[in-house]
Amino acid sequence: MPGYNQQAGPPKPGYSTNQSNLNAGQATLPNPSYNGTLPAGPNMPPTNSMTRQPGAPFNGPSMPMNHIVTPPTNPNMQPYNAVSVPHSASPSKYQGPQSNMQPLAGPPLPNQQGQNAMPHNGSPGLHGSHTGVTPPASQHGGIGDIRYAPPLPGQQFKSFTPPPGHPPNSHSPGLQAMNQHSSNSTPTHPGVLHPASQGTPTHSIYAPTSTGAPPLMQPPLPGQQTSNYPAMSQPSSMQTGQKGGIIAPPPLSGQQYVPPQNIHPPPPMSGPPTSGPQMSGPPMSGPPMSGPPMPGQPSNQTMAQGRGTMPPPGGEQKMHQQPGQPQQPHQPQVSQPSAFGAYPPQMQNLTNSMGNMGMGDANRPVNLMQETRILPPQKTVELPLRFETNAEGMLIPPNRKNCNPEVLRCTLKRIPDTKDLLGKVKLPFGLVVHPFRDLTSLPVISAGTIVRCKRCRTYINPFVSFLDERRWRCNMCFGVNETPEEFLHHPVTKTYGQPHTRPECTNATIEFIAPQEYMLRPPQPAVYLFLMDVSHSAVESGYLQIVCDALLDNLERLPGDKRTRIGFLTYNGTVHFYRLSEGLAQPQMIVVSDIDDVFLPTPENLLVNLHESKDLVQDLLHQLPTIHNVDAEGEIDTYSALGAALEVAKKLMSPFGGRVTVFQQAIPSIGPGTLKSREDPNSRAGQIPTANLNPATDFYKKMALDCSAHQVAIDMFFFNSQYIDIATLSCSSRFSAGDLHYYPSLHVQHNPMEVERLKNDLERYLTRKIGFEAVMRIRCTKGLSIHTFHGNFFVRSTDLLSLANVSPDSGYAVNLTLDEPLTDQSAACVQAALLYTTSKGERRIRVHTMCIPIVKTTAEIHNNVDCEAVVALLAKMGVDRSVTASLQDARDALLNAVIDPLKAYKAGLPQSMTVGGLYVPKCLRLFPLYIQSLLKHPAFRAGVSTRLDDRVFSMINFKMQPVGYFMQDVHPDLYRVDDLNDEGAVTVGGREVPQPDLLPLSAESISQYGCFLLDCGWRMFLLVGRQSPQAFIKNVLGAPQFSNIEEPMYSIPELENPTSELFHSFIEWLRENRPHHAPIRVIRDDSRDRHLFFSRLHQDRTESSMSLQEFLIHVQQKLT
Repeated sequence: MPGYNQQAGPPKPGYSTNQSNLNAGQATLPNPSYNGTLPAGPNMPPTNSMTRQPGAPFNGPSMPMNHIVTPPTNPNMQPYNAVSVPHSASPSKYQGPQSNMQPLAGPPLPNQQGQNAMPHNGSPGLHGSHTGVTPPASQHGGIGDIRYAPPLPGQQFKSFTPPPGHPPNSHSPGLQAMNQHSSNSTPTHPGVLHPASQGTPTHSIYAPTSTGAPPLMQPPLPGQQTSNYPAMSQPSSMQTGQKGGIIAPPPLSGQQYVPPQNIHPPPPMSGPPTSGPQMSGPPMSGPPMSGPPMPGQPSNQTMAQGRGTMPPPGGEQKMHQQPGQPQQPHQPQVSQPSAFGAYPPQMQNLTNSMGNMGMGDANRPVNLMQETRILPPQKTVELPLRFETNAEGMLIPPNRKNCNPEVLRCTLKRIPDTKDLLGKVKLPFGLVVHPFRDLTSLPVISAGTIVRCKRCRTYINPFVSFLDERRWRCNMCFGVNETPEEFLHHPVTKTYGQPHTRPECTNATIEFIAPQEYMLRPPQPAVYLFLMDVSHSAVESGYLQIVCDALLDNLERLPGDKRTRIGFLTYNGTVHFYRLSEGLAQPQMIVVSDIDDVFLPTPENLLVNLHESKDLVQDLLHQLPTIHNVDAEGEIDTYSALGAALEVAKKLMSPFGGRVTVFQQAIPSIGPGTLKSREDPNSRAGQIPTANLNPATDFYKKMALDCSAHQVAIDMFFFNSQYIDIATLSCSSRFSAGDLHYYPSLHVQHNPMEVERLKNDLERYLTRKIGFEAVMRIRCTKGLSIHTFHGNFFVRSTDLLSLANVSPDSGYAVNLTLDEPLTDQSAACVQAALLYTTSKGERRIRVHTMCIPIVKTTAEIHNNVDCEAVVALLAKMGVDRSVTASLQDARDALLNAVIDPLKAYKAGLPQSMTVGGLYVPKCLRLFPLYIQSLLKHPAFRAGVSTRLDDRVFSMINFKMQPVGYFMQDVHPDLYRVDDLNDEGAVTVGGREVPQPDLLPLSAESISQYGCFLLDCGWRMFLLVGRQSPQAFIKNVLGAPQFSNIEEPMYSIPELENPTSELFHSFIEWLRENRPHHAPIRVIRDDSRDRHLFFSRLHQDRTESSMSLQEFLIHVQQKLT
């Protein structure tokens, strides 16, 4: 969309308008750097790089999916390994009398000795313990279980001595060779990501440096702290045995085990080979495992102690943690081998190789092709990252914790230190922001002086460092600032001299009451103007009665004070004004028929004080639904002059600023801004012309820019049953920071589900808090910059958004780029500051700050990704691609957005994981599922008949929705609710809320013997099976049996029994966590409307889309 370069009205005093950047919803800034699969914004020219075919399929011999085979050894290949030995070494020399083919053992006969099936180095398994339970067959690579009989009474297990040349305390030349190799050379194995390629030497913490001494730490700057080397001083429980010795996994075939220096492994055990039939399957062979160290593997890389170095992050629990180490709560545990058994040779070698790479449970890859269930049974709550503060002698804020992830989150939980490293991970780098979200706890500070950095104007926050009581260092630009005298006084404890304990330094989210210097004019009053379409089709739908009733019920609850003003306009083929002056006995209507050059018939008494004219306002709302049925002459007016009504609204609101609410049902057909239908009903399932996704005229965009310059936002409510060109009309909201609401085919008699949704949404819309004349600025650490904005706003400068109104339900996103290397820092910070005026006329500043560790390897980045934030940002970028290139290009780009990062992740995995599976990091296990659901959403789906207005609204909704609401829309939640109980219930507001498990979105989860609730975000569906429990049908639905359930049924009665109370408690709990109401519809299993339920089961195959399993196979083929 070309930018609008005309003068957008006179700028406000003290503000500057950038005429080259009058763009909203998506604004592209200089220096694009994202080299992934999607463009940074619609201003980038379309390319063909998004439709390339990433590699040919693997044409080797077919094998079972769970069969693990390693390619033969290439003697010329020298990969980067944790242990390096000559490839010519004989495996039997290091493995004792045992062979790779482990026989199945039976009970030993008398006078025979049993063999302990433990690794030859004495390690009792991958994690140093035995459970006594035989691992399932899925952990044996598809080969049968291994069972070892315990010894008979009087028998014992006999161990063997280490092989010759294998002293337990010998120095490790292999580790020295690895360190020298990683520092001075580049691996020759193709596709292996090597940390040395980034210019940073990597060493093993168990091997000495070239000087024989441990690496030196530079002294920390004032206010900073260093991180210990836990593996050198106090090994963790995962690295030590019961006596503190390091447990090393057994070597692979062709490798030699040489213990590191000063580490004493337990003595290995041995015995004669067990008897029994030989196990099937080839032994593990090939070159040693290669790849860079994975997160969780100890490393002695020194922390950069240069300017701006941040303290290392710590977990919620008090635990030592290296800089950049991931924090992985709620991770499933890996099953242990049995006490007298072991994994099959293939799986044993695989798990041991991952142990050599330092893959802990949290970072162990997941093979989606072998996962029977990808979706977890319960949703996890993202916790803010907490940083260590136990530095003695330094003024460190005691509560260094990031802000709520629902307010501000980054797609990458670990930031790469260079632009090249960012390009290797193939993931989008950006932020998703929900700045005005409703918060249960928000510290509010009233101070005469707000402490900010004098250089970059960053607000003081928990991540600054105090050099002493009088000086502090900014965490964005690293400038040193003086501490004001007032800041030395603690407002709560009334103490003096501890500035680092003030609320500004202990809360990552805080709100300031702004002093006079933050006001360019007196705060504006709350002003509301309502525009209502009263054309014939609009009146017939019955929406006018619903809107007027909602206003009457919530008139007293409108945000504001004694200065609040209100006004009303209606329009069809003419524009109607309503005088509500205090001295009138009843409202007066003035009709203006000259809509081509509309004017204000009276400059006064159209916007009146709500408290002074309350009786007249209520009288008008009672009369409006009836006075526009027919005109005075009995003729029906089918026209809609929306453009003329908006021009009048701009003239009325310009002196004050405020909010204009438009209720539109018909396409504008007369006067300024007239539109014509562009939709071809016969091609709804085919290729959509890109022009139809873009505005047909710039009239509404210009109108929005003029309104934004006068601090006026336009909110739109659409109720159409026919095409009204939302792509064009939405510009009035998108470019003025307004909201969009869509209720397709609303009718009081024919569509009660949308009527219920409108009634409840209006209640929240009219009573929720609102911020006027707002601006939001996002600041980043030096080296980071903002590239692209997403949402509804007007861009005033490169990092400043103008928001005429801001609401708790609006979300925004930005793409970030790395302009400079961050190699001398250990963490980067981002701060979002929102300056706004409350409905009470108070100027406030809400500040959110987040700190993100910086890492140097792709593995650490891939294992610390915010999957939901990535999907939300990709959806916004996909919308930009749709409106600039084509819908098919956007679909191809989203598919490549899955393939590219998984291919980059695969390059760093062992060779045994490169075939026969689809391996992903645990944090991205739901990534393919979410992208597949996104491709089936009305915004991006193909081959399914979709109304153009439905598709366009879905795209716009993606751009302006916060992450939480977005995910509920993309991937619905499925529950079985006929067996709700108190087990695992949570207490919310004094009531018990059951917590049923989430079910996969597949027909396999549905049974005729149960009732299933599908929560789609905007609406809910309850499917009742034919053989559902009669008790549930009677106690919850109020019907004696299945055949007596009403069809259709749009409400569920509240009955006085425990089953009904549990069910309604669960439904209300689901509705509480979203800004819009979700009505529920009951669908019988024999109903003809069953497709409304089953069409949203995204994991199943349809005529135009793949099932989840087919999608995973397709992605796997693209990776070969």
